Amino acid sequence: MMLSERRPVLLANARIIDPSRDLDIVGDLLIADGVIREAKKGIGAAGVPEGTEVVDCRGKVIAPGLIDMRAFIGEPGATYRETFASASQAAAAGGVTTIVCQPDTSPTIDDPATVDFVLRRARDTAIVHVAPMAALTKGLEGSEMTEIGLLKAAGAVAFTDGTRSVTNAQVMRRALTYARDFDALIVHHTEDPDLNGDGVMNEGEFAARLGLLGIPSAAETIMLERDMRLVALTQGRYHAASVTCAPSLAVLRQAKDSGLDVTASASINHLTLNENDIGSYRTFLKVTPPLRAEDDRKTLVAALNDGLVDVIMSDHNPQDVETKRLPFAEAAAGAIGLETMLSAGLRLVHSGDVTLPVLLRAMSTRPAERLGLPGGTLRAGAPADVIVIDTDVPWVVDPNELKSKCKNTPFDEARMTGRVVRTIVAGRTIYESL
Repeated sequence: MMLSERRPVLLANARIIDPSRDLDIVGDLLIADGVIREAKKGIGAAGVPEGTEVVDCRGKVIAPGLIDMRAFIGEPGATYRETFASASQAAAAGGVTTIVCQPDTSPTIDDPATVDFVLRRARDTAIVHVAPMAALTKGLEGSEMTEIGLLKAAGAVAFTDGTRSVTNAQVMRRALTYARDFDALIVHHTEDPDLNGDGVMNEGEFAARLGLLGIPSAAETIMLERDMRLVALTQGRYHAASVTCAPSLAVLRQAKDSGLDVTASASINHLTLNENDIGSYRTFLKVTPPLRAEDDRKTLVAALNDGLVDVIMSDHNPQDVETKRLPFAEAAAGAIGLETMLSAGLRLVHSGDVTLPVLLRAMSTRPAERLGLPGGTLRAGAPADVIVIDTDVPWVVDPNELKSKCKNTPFDEARMTGRVVRTIVAGRTIYESL
């Protein structure tokens, strides 16, 4: 759709949820000049600037725009998988107003010039905000750390090697120490590649039945445990990119209880799906880390509820047909998720497993806080990155209607309840579902 003019907007008669201040009221929200003016009960059309567009939300939910802390975009080097333009269209339809893109591109985002390219390219072609993470080690090779200070100054919001783990403990220690001096956040994918071996799904009875090599949860937990000891040694800032299993959560809890500056994400896939959903070798459900057992999923949801898991991310990873329509063991890992993250999360709300404010806090407020981004709030003066959600509208995921270039969704033909009906970025409506 065409972008709307940026004129004042009054979103009236809505349930307003602002997790940044535990606000959950029925009221109105006024947007003008690209920022939020106020959110309260009874603003009314009489008290707004001339020419204001008044939208009757009819009880729908207003929330801060979502911030997706882990999404792969194929620029530079893999535009056949995704571009800033296509990813931002998908994000807008899913209520994501800020995409945090990963550095495992070609070339790798490991020098200031590439960070600058990403920011300029996104500014010119994307309709949502794009914030790049830069590589933690040069070429993602895990042996020599990047110039963290220069990369942060260029606009990198955090440092990661994407889906690769830094196996060399000395390199990780130095990176944590160096990053600490720049108040930089290290985001680490915790999977021991040697323990992973040739595994392709969660190790256990179901993998054995399918005749597939398994990946033990210990591959994740051992790496996370090592990292927690290095964080204690260095007092660096650390974020676990994707926790998936109960033993990892125990390690995380101990680290938090001891006062370490650590946080963690869980992907929407691991919160709403389990290994059994793979069924008869459904490759769209091959992800990394692999989907775990149902007990792990339930423990993950409980950890989200009590704040142990801070962030929910989409783990958006487009793969084309040639890499997915293969035998399970040979298929590439990854699933798209920008457009379905919120709707899948609403499954947890409708089932009574989490409340809507808890879900929105993990998808918006907490990633903004952890990355130092300006969104994630509906406070007066904050950027007007706002979404309107119809929590009760039923719909079916049709891959052909998704806006990503690739269609490898784990929710292919899934029945959903609830989706975004309006997305506003910097005060301008960029998506509207009529």
